[in-house]
This record gives sequence, C-alpha cells and structure tokens, in this order.
Amino acid sequence: MPDFVDILNALALMSNFVFVPALSYGAQLALGALGITLVFGILRFANFAHGDQMAFGTMVVVLVTFWLQAMGVSIDPVPTAFLALPIGIAVAILMSLGIDRTVYRFYRKRRVAPVIYVVASVGVMYLLNGLTRFVIGPDDQRFADGARFLINAREFKEMTGLAEGITIKVSQGLTVLISIIVVIALFWFLQKTRMGKAMRAYSDNEDLALLSGINPEKVVAVTWIIAATLATIAGTMYGLDKSFKPFTYFQLILPMFAAAIVGGIGQPVGAIVGGFIVAFSEVMLTYAYKKVALYLTHGGWEPEGLLQILSTEYKFAISFLILVVVLLVRPTGIFRGKVIT
Repeated sequence: MPDFVDILNALALMSNFVFVPALSYGAQLALGALGITLVFGILRFANFAHGDQMAFGTMVVVLVTFWLQAMGVSIDPVPTAFLALPIGIAVAILMSLGIDRTVYRFYRKRRVAPVIYVVASVGVMYLLNGLTRFVIGPDDQRFADGARFLINAREFKEMTGLAEGITIKVSQGLTVLISIIVVIALFWFLQKTRMGKAMRAYSDNEDLALLSGINPEKVVAVTWIIAATLATIAGTMYGLDKSFKPFTYFQLILPMFAAAIVGGIGQPVGAIVGGFIVAFSEVMLTYAYKKVALYLTHGGWEPEGLLQILSTEYKFAISFLILVVVLLVRPTGIFRGKVIT
C-alpha cells in the first residue's frame, strides 16, 4: 500500500502533466469554442475558418510583439504580447468584418442553405491559412518573454520535500485568469446590455426579432467582432503556452468544434464545459501513467509498458471520436443546443 508521501508525489506528478496543462488547454479551447458557438447560434452556420481566423489574429500579435521587443519595449514579468494583443484584436476584427461584407453578406441576402455558408467558410479557411503562412512562414515562432514560471518544480521540491515538483507556467496562469475575465464580460454583455439581448433574440427567432425592430446587420457585425476578439485572445494564449505555428491552428478547429458540439452548439455555457471535457480527455488518454503507478503501488509493481492508452500522436483523433459519438448519441449536446444541419 502507498504511504501518504507516495500519494502526494503521485498527485504532484498528475498535476504537473495532466491537471494544470489540461486546465490551461481547456480554457483555450473554451474561448475558441465560444466564438464558434456564437457564430452558429446567431448566423446559423458552422464556421470552419475560425481556426485560421485565430491564426491570423495571433500572427498580428506575434509580429507586433517582435517589433516591440526589437524596440526594447517590455512589461516584464508579463509577456510583451499583451501590449500587442489590442492591435491583433483590432486587425482581426477588421479582417472578419471585411470577410463578412465581401463573402457571407452575399449569401445572407439570398438566404441560401447553411451548407453553402459552410463551403464558403472552407474557402475562407484556405485563404486565411495561405495568407498567414505567406506573411509569417510555416515554422514555429516563439514569442513568449518575461517571467516563465509562477511555481518552479525545484522550488516546490525544496519547499515540500517531495520527490516530484509542480511547475505552473506564467502563460498557464494567465490563460486561466484571462479566460475567467473574458467569459464573465461576455456573459454580462449577453445578459445585461441591449445589444446582447438583441443578439439572443435574433438567435432564438430571426423573423420575430426583425419585426421587433432589431437591426440584423448590426447584430451580425457585433457577432463577428466578438468572435474575432475571442479567437485572437485564445490563439495568443495558446501560442504563449506552446508556440505559434499556422498549421497547428488549422488542426485546432477539430477539438474546438468537438467542444462546441459536446456542450451543445449555440449554447455559450456548453462551449465552456465542452472545452474542458475535450481538453481533459485528450490529455488524460495520452498521458503515460507508469510513474504514477509506481508511486501508488509503493514500488511493488513495475509495469512493463508506459501505461499509456494512446500515443500523443492520436490527440486530435480523440476529439474526432468524441465528436462522432456525441453526434450519434446526443446531437444536441449536454445543454441541448441546436442541431447542425
């Protein structure tokens, strides 16, 4: 039987490699899924370009961050990217509004079927992906600076006397904190402001909302502004936590859609819950539990393998599996959102 110290070491190990990374990743997915679910709930189509809109906004943040760093501007210990974030959000908003005006507005006036919007969003996705790669290149870009850790593993070990240390990066702590602030601000906006109420009314019944005097073009514009803001914040947090690579954001569209659908697409609360479900599923199913097992058995049993359910290469396959199962078993998701048609 494991003693109390062994259990604490196992928990520290799990915190370091499962709980903290999954919490940070889940917050990033939740912000991304919120943008997807708002666009679907109000504009009524699945926006497959959302991941590349995230990449585009983050690219602007990265380039402005590099420029600020070259000028010797910093806000240590906070990453310089936070100075560049408002500029990235502004450019992403302009790009989203421009795309809506030149692409989606054409189809919206003709009241085309949702599948036409989806095809158009795929075209926008490839356009933005190519533009982002052309401007910044396809390689990894690391733009995080300032302090690296909130809690350092070595200091944690010295403080507690445990064999395992807990490391929490500044980017992980900031991701969770900023996500909480953004979610509170978004829900306050949707529940308390006149425009937020108009957006909810437009989402529930478009025809009745129009009869009530709600301006549809204004609702659409505000929706794109919010979606672009959420995408840029989520993309920047993900890039600071890991690195910026355009193709990675292209891949993130799968777990973000899985998060939105698991929670119930069109339901903001569902997007948040779904983000954490997908994140913890991906991290927990791809973690190697061998060392945890050694602590919990007090060294009495050493497994031959890594005790890893799936290789990390299959992380996005887990999102796909979750997506398929939910669509087959409960297409409306946990919070009974809309069904994708």
